[in-house]
Amino acid sequence: MADNTWPKTGPASYFPSIEKKYGRSIAEWQEIISACGIDKHMAIVGYLKSEHGMGHGHANALVGWTLAGNLAST
Repeated sequence: MADNTWPKTGPASYFPSIEKKYGRSIAEWQEIISACGIDKHMAIVGYLKSEHGMGHGHANALVGWTLAGNLAST
């Protein structure tokens, strides 16, 4: 599941640990973000924290990367 090709710096540097800790691929998390119906960065961060138990740093990195238009391959 974990993709070790993620960049070593920036938001994507968190992705291997996000996949390992929460048991979902980045593509799956992006589907969750798309389906949540929220469009504001910090509101989505709050959603991931409250509904999925994600830590702030992980949620913030994932949301920022996703809202910047990046897509993980499935």
